[in-house]
Amino acid sequence: MTLKFYNTKTRSKDEFTPIDPANVRMYVCGPTVYDHAHIGNARPVIAFDVLFRLLRHTYGEDHVTYARNITDIDDKIMARAARDGKTIREVTEETAGIYMEDAVALGTLVPTLMPRATETVDEMIVMIGTLIDQGHAYEAEGHVLFSVSSMAEYGRLSGRSVDDMIAGARVEVAPYKRDPMDFVLWKPSEEAEPGWESPWGRGRPGWHLECSAMIEKHLGETIDIHAGGIDLVFPHHENEVAQSSCVHHGAPLANYWLHNGMLQVEGAKMSKSLGNFHTIHDLLEKWPGEALRLQMLMSHYRQPIDWTERSAREAIGTLDSWYELTDGVEAGEVPAGVIAALSDDLNTPGAITELHKFRNEVVHKGGTDAASRLKAGAQLLGLLGESAAEWKARGIAGADIDADKVEALIAERIEARMAKDFAEADRLRDEIVAMGVDIMDSPEGTTWKVAK
Repeated sequence: MTLKFYNTKTRSKDEFTPIDPANVRMYVCGPTVYDHAHIGNARPVIAFDVLFRLLRHTYGEDHVTYARNITDIDDKIMARAARDGKTIREVTEETAGIYMEDAVALGTLVPTLMPRATETVDEMIVMIGTLIDQGHAYEAEGHVLFSVSSMAEYGRLSGRSVDDMIAGARVEVAPYKRDPMDFVLWKPSEEAEPGWESPWGRGRPGWHLECSAMIEKHLGETIDIHAGGIDLVFPHHENEVAQSSCVHHGAPLANYWLHNGMLQVEGAKMSKSLGNFHTIHDLLEKWPGEALRLQMLMSHYRQPIDWTERSAREAIGTLDSWYELTDGVEAGEVPAGVIAALSDDLNTPGAITELHKFRNEVVHKGGTDAASRLKAGAQLLGLLGESAAEWKARGIAGADIDADKVEALIAERIEARMAKDFAEADRLRDEIVAMGVDIMDSPEGTTWKVAK
């Protein structure tokens, strides 16, 4: 089966041809470990885990190398450590550990490699020295900066001109920059800040450089696939391309660039001020990882997604059915329709539609063949990873709550309060609470959540 992916680099859906089919290499930007990852960060983890699984299915499990980095050098980490009275190492170890536990709980395979920025500083220093020697970087007041004007193709990945990028970006204004678009490769560290000795003084690397060095060290000059969120195209991925391509005399950093769309929560941009900011860790206390995973896969990875409790319950209902129908059945051959959908730019909604066909066949015709194919296809998506008994034993909170009824009762209660019928409003509140729901009144309105 031919694989095709939408390539940000070419702005087209391209047939995938690996550099070496015996060693397909992919890199996904991982977390900056200063705090728990939010639910939006789960999207690339899940989407590109499906990509990893598809590549392993296509080329063989031992022929795919997947690296997902950990950024453990960052000003946000330093600020968090100072705020909490912890060492930087304590913050990064604790946060990285929780992130990896959360990723496993979401049904993802452990990547082949999980390189850390702190383990790659020597390679970063060498890379910076090479860029200076080539005239692509310069030292200024203890900083080393990449000279954007030295690279004629800068902006090709994001499809923007330098003038457009200056107009639309938050460009750090600094007197030591030759050009506003020049970005930091190395910056000085104060005595209390983490730092490494270098030819330009004690300091630490810039964020963009870290990924370039980790890719070169672990995967080589040019890799097959580089992936991440659409918000990373500029400036992060654009700057990665600039550094790596210049160091390697024009060789591309990656042949295929895949980017996932952004996430909203209940129809709004996720924000702490709106009270709709959710970490993966918090959601996993309330919802099973497989439900969150299926919920993400019900939308195409490149499209925006709206995370709602209703869609989480829908995912639980689907999994309830699939687990029941495949109980005690061995996984068979992955359905060709599932493979065809995933081979077409990771069309997970299409793959799920195919699985529903087998679910309906089991319901209406019975037999184990359709059930075994349902299980095999679901497992390729990273689902049905436990027994039906284990799934049922979870006793998932909120799975049986009628969200439409809750919303209707809340609307009735609001009308009763406006009519000053407080006895009826209290009665409705008691009815809602009896359903296993907490309701919260605020000046912005009434919201609800499943009671713990």
